[in-house]
Amino acid sequence: MKHIYSILTLALAAALSSPQLVQASEAPAPVDTAYQRFRVGSYGEVLTQFKNYGTNRYYGGSGSTRQHHAEISLPRFVIAGDYKISKKWILGAEIEFEAGGTGQAIEMEAGSGSENGEYETETEKGGEVAVEQLHITRLILPGLNIRAGHLVLPIGLTNSHHEPLNYFTAARPEGSTTLIPSTWHETGLEIFGEFGKGRARFDYEAMITAGLNPNGFDKYNWVKGGKQGLFETDNFSAPAYTFRLNWTGIPGLRVGASVFFNPNAGRNADKFVTYDDLGRINLFVYSFDAQYSDRYVTARANFLSGNIPHSLGITSANRTYSSKSPYSRQGPVAKRAVDWSAEVGLNLKSIFSGCEKFPVIYPFVHYNYYNTQETGETGLVMDDRCQVSLWSFGLNWRPLPMLVVKADYTTRQIGTHKMFGTGKYNSESEFRIAVAYNLWFARR
Repeated sequence: MKHIYSILTLALAAALSSPQLVQASEAPAPVDTAYQRFRVGSYGEVLTQFKNYGTNRYYGGSGSTRQHHAEISLPRFVIAGDYKISKKWILGAEIEFEAGGTGQAIEMEAGSGSENGEYETETEKGGEVAVEQLHITRLILPGLNIRAGHLVLPIGLTNSHHEPLNYFTAARPEGSTTLIPSTWHETGLEIFGEFGKGRARFDYEAMITAGLNPNGFDKYNWVKGGKQGLFETDNFSAPAYTFRLNWTGIPGLRVGASVFFNPNAGRNADKFVTYDDLGRINLFVYSFDAQYSDRYVTARANFLSGNIPHSLGITSANRTYSSKSPYSRQGPVAKRAVDWSAEVGLNLKSIFSGCEKFPVIYPFVHYNYYNTQETGETGLVMDDRCQVSLWSFGLNWRPLPMLVVKADYTTRQIGTHKMFGTGKYNSESEFRIAVAYNLWFARR
């Protein structure tokens, strides 16, 4: 719990030290959301990375080898739109292209859903095309509205605000995208609204959606691989429940908490009897986060963790799956994983306010600790190479409110929980450059 206090203190300290609140024209990611009938928009990014380490820190006893190489990618390109069917009914959709590709098709041969089912994989091209959101909204009251369809789960800061103008680093914050799916979207039903005013102003989201499949849990990515979607339909025998509450009672400050609870998640397995001997796998993920922004400074903080019961049994059961399955089968699966991060950026233009031509530049610092093997059940040995302490230092240049050019230097210390000092294994460093945008380009 001490990590929670540390990161929230950082965000609140930045809030209290700033003399002026945010003005709409100088917010870090201004987006005009007003429209009468429809709007069409997009966000996307291009990323280049110059690395000094090899691709496998888990081979050998020292961690990643020294190997200089560079990579360039199109992490995502998203087309989004909303259409007001009437004043009370709204259709929303988002289609995401990841890595510029079309993904892979995975089928289970005859015997699907039984003990003798086998996997068959056709790989067409790296990457993925996915419907990230597709839903119908019924507006009722400010405090009570209903949405049904394919929804983004508001778990943690990154998933709730995943557009590239909502974080300083050249790539999405690493810990959040390692432990859980990113972007995490599921099909189901949502109730949402806002209530209160002044200092007692809140908004909330409550959802019932498809849950996670423990077949995909592993030591490298904790529950991330448990997201369903490999088949044409998702198992809904054990749905998940998500709740998020935000407090926005101080201008420029947002403090939020979210909970994901998936009771009896073993019922979502591909082969329904896989985990029958373990009892109920009641999966629990929770997060706390905060953001403060004014004309001078933007600060963010996030804490995410959770608990997987019967992780020893899940580890043993997953190793029995065929090598042709789409899952890594790599154990041990940790009982508990953790991710916490904080970042702060300074708006130089606000300091040089007398110079109108001074560009909007944010120098920033970002820290992230995460460990997919934080705590294991008795009988499991956790791999401390999954323990990462990460610093990023860089700049964001905003030539336009909806466009950003990012550059940062990132260094990871492997096998330590300390913010400063070296880890047990070889460190990993890289220089990253990204160009990203987020805008609505048509509306009526």
